[in-house]
Amino acid sequence: MAWFALYLLSLLWATAGTSTQTQSSCSVPSAQEPLVNGIQVLMENSVTSSAYPNPSILIAMNLAGAYNLKAQKLLTYQLMSSDNNDLTIGQLGLTIMALTSSCRDPGDKVSILQRQMENWAPSSPNAEASAFYGPSLAILALCQKNSEATLPIAVRFAKTLLANSSPFNVDTGAMATLALTCMYNKIPVGSEEGYRSLFGQVLKDIVEKISMKIKDNGIIGDIYSTGLAMQALSVTPEPSKKEWNCKKTTDMILNEIKQGKFHNPMSIAQILPSLKDHEVQPTLPSNPGPGPTSASNITVIYTINNQLRGVELLFNETINVSVKSGSVLLVVLEEAQRKNPMFKFETTMTSWGLVVSSINNIAENVNHKTYWQFLSGVTPLNEGVADYIPFNHEHITANFTQY
Repeated sequence: MAWFALYLLSLLWATAGTSTQTQSSCSVPSAQEPLVNGIQVLMENSVTSSAYPNPSILIAMNLAGAYNLKAQKLLTYQLMSSDNNDLTIGQLGLTIMALTSSCRDPGDKVSILQRQMENWAPSSPNAEASAFYGPSLAILALCQKNSEATLPIAVRFAKTLLANSSPFNVDTGAMATLALTCMYNKIPVGSEEGYRSLFGQVLKDIVEKISMKIKDNGIIGDIYSTGLAMQALSVTPEPSKKEWNCKKTTDMILNEIKQGKFHNPMSIAQILPSLKDHEVQPTLPSNPGPGPTSASNITVIYTINNQLRGVELLFNETINVSVKSGSVLLVVLEEAQRKNPMFKFETTMTSWGLVVSSINNIAENVNHKTYWQFLSGVTPLNEGVADYIPFNHEHITANFTQY
């Protein structure tokens, strides 16, 4: 099966593929294939007995063709043993798809997810776009297992999404496109034509919004949302009016890989199926990835800020931290904490890696919709603290934020 039939995080076996022209324009040149093989090996090597069991990685391994069969088997076992009570609806959906892609029975996970989605509703009529990401994954998983039973859930989801007026998010839009495309292509014969009309209307609206996020260099949103967006634009039955140059996007992603931007296993899992023909078994890269070019020290200006009303212990503190050039942001936080106890922080492991959940004893709170947002100057970081590499004299701010 060629790459254009591989739909990230979804295994949309029943959906239509893209055109021959798209296949041709998006293919990775043979000279660039070692780059793609290299990030796949990096992703697979992240699978260990102590690592967070990430279903997205297993899906990517299955779609691309696993190199590390031992890691593939370990991750499959970990996901089969996962406790359903510890999973959100999105994580549960991903786990179902990962196990299904491994030809394993997800057991009662499907019926549990079905019940959870029957009771799902957004927190408010204008909930943040990100609130629809997990439900999109859930509908995608349920669509593959029993599309007819999922139809009422998908209809309610589509209507809610259509009425939502929150700022658009590329990742959520792309995932909703994958979910509703699956439903669109699996509407039972003889069902009301209104289903197809509704899903088509929502898909058209989302795809237009995604196309508005295509930059002149081919990146869609940012480099880490591009993988999902490529999948969405490749499968949707409602193509955008704005032409998408898939070759330009692919070339730009390959250039970003050369620059070492794809080193987080989750970011690799999201982009890999768009780049890899899974019939070709990966080989070890002949050259190691780029590393730090200098061991000299740099200075990072680090600020922690909490000005939210109703939250005790308001503060705005800044410290200059010296670390070795090439160090990730996590090292900056650790050094700041060593120099000043007020900069104490705690982390939580997620599928994207470590996330800072608490600073100076102020913790994120889902019920209060608060979290710690990291910014470079005034620009939010699109990488986590264990991945982002600050530059000399950069001002990093951790701002306690409400969404």
